Amino acid sequence: MAEVSNKEYEIRSGRNMNSGAGSDGDMKLEPSSPTERFGFSRCSSTGSVNTPSSSAHNTEDEDSDNKSSTISYKERRREAHTQAEQKRRDAIKKGYDSLQDLVPTCQHTDSSGYKLSKATVLQKSIDYIQFLLQQKKKQEEERNALRKEVVALRIMQANYEQIVKAHQTQPGQAEMRVSDETKFQVFQAIMDRLFQTFNNVSVANFAELSGCVFSWLEEHCKPQTMREVVLSVLHQLNNQIS
Repeated sequence: MAEVSNKEYEIRSGRNMNSGAGSDGDMKLEPSSPTERFGFSRCSSTGSVNTPSSSAHNTEDEDSDNKSSTISYKERRREAHTQAEQKRRDAIKKGYDSLQDLVPTCQHTDSSGYKLSKATVLQKSIDYIQFLLQQKKKQEEERNALRKEVVALRIMQANYEQIVKAHQTQPGQAEMRVSDETKFQVFQAIMDRLFQTFNNVSVANFAELSGCVFSWLEEHCKPQTMREVVLSVLHQLNNQIS
């Protein structure tokens, strides 16, 4: 047992000595200067060396690229703005030309021979539009009046149609009807009597005419006066026929 213990001690002692020698050897292999120790930090993964001069050169190239891109962007923006402004002016000019062609009073130049100004074109266009609105209003009023007249004529037509149907259902009364010629003679005789009384009416101006007409109506066109005139005319025509 003592021999086995001594051998184990020798084996363990030998291992410790070897480990001590290895540690001394490693210390001797360390680089003597910091440059040799950290030399690999200046190299990139591909083995190239990044120096301060190359980094500065790359920064200047990037700045120049950024400046050129900024200038080109401003130029493109300025060019786009100029084109848009030109299109706007062309559209306004085209609109004024079309307006001048449509408005009759704008189709000629002024007395000096120059083209009409834009303000003049606008004012003449406004005047022409107002004139058209007045004409439209007048035409609408005339159309409404014609519609009322058509309604009145249709009512009269319906009344006459009823009268004709009534006479057709009573053929025995056809001989008792007064002829149209007789009716016209009665109407003409009455109008002649009234016209004879209208001679004293003044027609110098509208005011005097209106006053005389109202006075004439109140004096000669009363129901009792008209009844006497009609009876007198009928009596006279009856004597002429008999």
